[in-house]
Amino acid sequence: MLTLLIVDGANVVGSVPDGWWRDRRGAAERLRDALASAAAEGRGVPGHPGPVERLLVVEGAARGVEPVPGVRVASAPGSGDDLIVELAAAAAAEGRPCLVATADRELLRRVAAHGAGRVGPRGVRY
Repeated sequence: MLTLLIVDGANVVGSVPDGWWRDRRGAAERLRDALASAAAEGRGVPGHPGPVERLLVVEGAARGVEPVPGVRVASAPGSGDDLIVELAAAAAAEGRPCLVATADRELLRRVAAHGAGRVGPRGVRY
């Protein structure tokens, strides 16, 4: 079964001080495009063998970012963290392996309760 990689867009974008705060949606789109490029090139996730399905979770000003081939996008109606936990729980209910890309320790604690593994932001910043 294909591993689900859930990317905490706000956290991963915020991990690099490159001016993302001036254009949150544009920063999320750049992350999405980097994830799509990695998918198209067949690049996996460091430390986790095998292919992954990439799912970018966006919130706030980044809501509405469109999906592209190789990357699904979920716009959180409220908290991105809450949606990520719901998605990790759904993957666990399906018996599907799941990784969450974030550096948010509280979020990692919450998704670990559903069996999700961790990938740091650098693991998906291609």
